[in-house]
Amino acid sequence: MVKIPTRVLLVDDEKDFVEMLSLRLQEAGEKISAAYSGKECLDTLEKTNIDVVVLDIKMPGMDGMETLGEIRKRFPLVEVIMLTGHGSTETAVEGMKSGAFDYLMKPADFDDLTAKLEGARKRKDEQEERIRKAEATLLLRKGGNI
Repeated sequence: MVKIPTRVLLVDDEKDFVEMLSLRLQEAGEKISAAYSGKECLDTLEKTNIDVVVLDIKMPGMDGMETLGEIRKRFPLVEVIMLTGHGSTETAVEGMKSGAFDYLMKPADFDDLTAKLEGARKRKDEQEERIRKAEATLLLRKGGNI
């Protein structure tokens, strides 16, 4: 079976972390984009088709929670996995209550990350399929075929 790469946007102000994780995910067959701030994340989402955002909670300027809120408003089908350091698990849980798919503790276990990416991609694909079916039904009804 051919694996379709997940289009992942890594968002973290720690450039070394983003570069290392990008390389590992690319080796695993994913298509990776990187952003180093909340604003850069939103700019990238405007220009690039992304399936899943891996979003650090603690960043200068626009933090992860504020960025999550904007993603949910402007790109509701994009799934988000929150990335948290020790001591901010409560914030990650708040992120899930605000629409994030899941969260990971730093340093992220690679197998755990890839499993969560797969789950988030699956949820996005299922939601898009439900929307396509609803739109098709609506078109049929408007055409008088139902």
